[in-house]
Amino acid sequence: MSKKIDVGILGSTGRMGAFLIKNVSEDKDLNLKVVHVYDELKTPLPKDTIITNSIDELLENSDVVIDFSAPKATEALCEGALKNPKALVIATTGLNNHQINLLQEVSEVAPLLYSTNMSAGIAILKKLVAQVASTLRDYDIEIVEMHHRYKVDAPSGTALTLAEFAAKARGLDLDKVRVSGRDGEIGPRKKDEIGVMALRGGDIVGRHRVGFYNDGEYLELSHTATSRETFSKGAVIAAKWVVNQKPGLYSINDALNL
Repeated sequence: MSKKIDVGILGSTGRMGAFLIKNVSEDKDLNLKVVHVYDELKTPLPKDTIITNSIDELLENSDVVIDFSAPKATEALCEGALKNPKALVIATTGLNNHQINLLQEVSEVAPLLYSTNMSAGIAILKKLVAQVASTLRDYDIEIVEMHHRYKVDAPSGTALTLAEFAAKARGLDLDKVRVSGRDGEIGPRKKDEIGVMALRGGDIVGRHRVGFYNDGEYLELSHTATSRETFSKGAVIAAKWVVNQKPGLYSINDALNL
């Protein structure tokens, strides 16, 4: 019998933590070895699981770390991984340029899978968005996302990723064409503009709509997540895949062979 993969979780006390603990614990190929906590952990753990607030101890006891946390915590994880390289699955959103650069640095010494959304549906949607954006080049692109009232970053990382796929398909720099707010007399819409708008309310897990609009017709592609567990299940798939890869920067599309 082959050895189980030792998994560490960063962000164990957050909204995704309970699902991750459940999904990792139930997987026959995985062993929930260690969880990192910043505050009170309310989810029961398998016997002998290590509880720590040390990034070094988290890495030391893990074959792969799954990270659904906050940007500062992800930054600390990456800094630790530069000293003790381990496979990482990172799904934290709202990262700044320095933190994105840290991901790249870590990927040079360890396999690192980074995706702002771990669902298979969004992985396929990214490919479809790129294909449509490239084919329907004269169509206006507008992206609308909606999440629960507690989400702290906007637009969502997933919406920005979808916009990035659309922009790259048209050879555009997203930073130069993205518009995430309109108010007052703003004038007509610019040709290459990509709108990325955020709505917040209630307990909505996640909804993303990418529209391609032209005179006489429009096409809309959409994805709705009805449970956060779809993201943790995707992260488990990612962890089992990335732990066997060479150093490099990967996405959920790589793990799903899309």
